[in-house]
Amino acid sequence: MKHFFMENTLAAEVVQLLRSPRCSPNSHESGYRNASQRCRNWVIIRLVVAASICLPLIDRAAADETPSEIRPQPAVAAPTDSSGIVAGAQETAHVGSADPMAAMAEEAESSHGDPIAPVLLGIVVILLVARAGGHLFETLGQPAVLGELVMGMVLGNLYLCGFTGLEFLKVDYTQHHDVDLLDHQLIAGTTVDHIARIGVILLLFQVGLESSVRQMLQVGLTALLVAIVGVVVPTALGWGCGAVLLPDHPWPVHMFLGATLCATSVGITARVLQDLGQSTTKEAHIILGAAVIDDVLGLVVLAVAQGVIATMAAAATGAVVHFGVADLGWIIVRALGFLVAALFLGQYIPPLIFRLASYLGGRDLLIVAALLICFSFAYAANAAGLATIVGAFAAGLILDDVHYQHMNRGDGPELSLDDLMRPLLNLFVPVFFVEMGLHVDLRSFANLNVLGLASVLTVAAIIGKQVCGLVVPDKDVDRLSIGLGMIPRGEVGLIFAAIGLQLKIGADRIIDEHTYSALVVMVIVTTMVTPPLLKWGLQRRQLQAGLEQHPPAA
Repeated sequence: MKHFFMENTLAAEVVQLLRSPRCSPNSHESGYRNASQRCRNWVIIRLVVAASICLPLIDRAAADETPSEIRPQPAVAAPTDSSGIVAGAQETAHVGSADPMAAMAEEAESSHGDPIAPVLLGIVVILLVARAGGHLFETLGQPAVLGELVMGMVLGNLYLCGFTGLEFLKVDYTQHHDVDLLDHQLIAGTTVDHIARIGVILLLFQVGLESSVRQMLQVGLTALLVAIVGVVVPTALGWGCGAVLLPDHPWPVHMFLGATLCATSVGITARVLQDLGQSTTKEAHIILGAAVIDDVLGLVVLAVAQGVIATMAAAATGAVVHFGVADLGWIIVRALGFLVAALFLGQYIPPLIFRLASYLGGRDLLIVAALLICFSFAYAANAAGLATIVGAFAAGLILDDVHYQHMNRGDGPELSLDDLMRPLLNLFVPVFFVEMGLHVDLRSFANLNVLGLASVLTVAAIIGKQVCGLVVPDKDVDRLSIGLGMIPRGEVGLIFAAIGLQLKIGADRIIDEHTYSALVVMVIVTTMVTPPLLKWGLQRRQLQAGLEQHPPAA
């Protein structure tokens, strides 16, 4: 690949394009904001043009790097051995080559490259398209996560246009692969998938950092009631929709659909409220408090779903499994017990780790200590039979500024975990969202059943969250706005769908490609409609309040 890029003149055009001077606002611009907007648009154009030039190069380079034994070759008759073993091995090693020594030399030449190179290529492409897509959607007033997801959908379906250079990013490492058939592209795809999994762990850790136990205790019974209804009703609706529309699927699939519908993205709602200047209103306090509790309850529902599916998977292998109400109750107790234990240990473990970090390296080890806590809790959750994201969220929830305040003493600016986490999030999290888009097969939308399932799930997701606003007892609060603020599924819904894509009962996935595509559509629609709907609801409330204070003259 290195020699191909050096010899190809198009690569020089890419370099020249990316090295062109940055645009900057000047005195002739009508305003700085307009100039900045034009600069951002120019950056997007440059990224798109660079990607369009690089993609053909990647496709050809990937083809050049494909080992000879997995390329299509003309059929060559192999010598027959009495055992059949040696003959098969010789056919695999020497197919397409009359000279065995030449075949061995070709194989050695194709394997001399660094196996990390395809991984670097995949990360470069993912970060480029994620940045371009996220920036474009932010310009349109939508969350960047949607842009990253959509760009992943575009990359994942380029094979429909004949481009297959990035297909290795969609490798399913959960499928059985013969060790002898492992090649650098399979290893690269698995590595990128692991990077994406680290990204989702860091993302849930950040969500936990933005919340706190104190905040959950201060929101009151109203937010708790909204959160409980906002989990129970969407879960029931999702379960019912799955039972009606997917009757041939086992009931754990229906249950997992309900679990995916119960999640709420607190980050997207908080961003909308902040942009509208409504973060201090009573409605905002109820929405944000309920969304945080909703995340906790949603993770418990996810843990229950995973436990049931694990039991069903064990039964599918022929093991004798008895699953009853007591077993279901034990799964719930185990999930809640882990969260309670994490909150209890959070009073003692983080201070000790941060003191040790302060003694060993001072301020420079703050982020290391935080990641140590995050990964340890994620591993503990997995050992307890729960998802690693449950442990990561719990780790972020228990960390407070007071735990590392002593590390900010002395010279230098004050350190914040949020600021220190941002570079890691910018690197790992886009890989996760782009990879989630890679697994969406656009051909599935030609199936009317998929479109019907996506439409029904979207309606159920919206209605299920609207119901939770009706249980607010305070008449001075706008119930409609509270329901609208609970609608977006965002990154949490994608995480649930991604976990369902990985779970299996026997050889069958819990969430197949068609169902996964329908869930992604539900997440996109609920996330996109929330900002305009919530803005309309809050402005409607303000208008009504103004009319009540200053009624029009008769």
